[in-house]
Amino acid sequence: MADVALKVLALNGTLKTSDKGPSSTDLMLSLLLDELKGLGATGEVIRLADIDIKPGVTSDEGAGDAWPAIRAQIMASDIVILGSPVWMGQPSSVAKRALERMDAFISETDDGGRMASYGKVALVATVGNEDGAHHVSAELYQALNDCGFTLAPNAVAYWVGEAMQGTDFKDLPETPDTVRKAVTMAARTAAHLARLLKSSGYPAIT
Repeated sequence: MADVALKVLALNGTLKTSDKGPSSTDLMLSLLLDELKGLGATGEVIRLADIDIKPGVTSDEGAGDAWPAIRAQIMASDIVILGSPVWMGQPSSVAKRALERMDAFISETDDGGRMASYGKVALVATVGNEDGAHHVSAELYQALNDCGFTLAPNAVAYWVGEAMQGTDFKDLPETPDTVRKAVTMAARTAAHLARLLKSSGYPAIT
């Protein structure tokens, strides 16, 4: 199964639009994508703050809503990575907006009761210069799983700096070994699980 190609979509929940330059979330997502590329998975990053995702909990909130196109990319992917900075100990509002829109998957089921997102593996990436990485990943884990995604073991890569200082992950002279190990574990377990689910999906639940 190792030669089965995989598609990855990374959703960057930074609050920065692209015209404000690179973000630390970008860097963490790129580390995961690079590791997954070595495992036969290709992907891309969408910076959510660049596009107009309307508020709501359906798959299409009408004129000007950018979510339907993102949903189509999610449906075409085997692995979805949701990245978020730590803000006030919480996931970013942009990441939460994406999760609110994924809530529609709960009611979008096939004849066997399987959500549209069944068979897709989720990973989490989070960075910050304050405490909260475990809390952020816990919130994202729960929401992604509620919306039908499968979580691999060690499904998060994160970094947080020393409290009450201003160093960002993207400003570090090199990536810490602990982060690289976390990236490797997350990518390898996710790619393995995604291939298993492609070869044998979930049974009907109704």
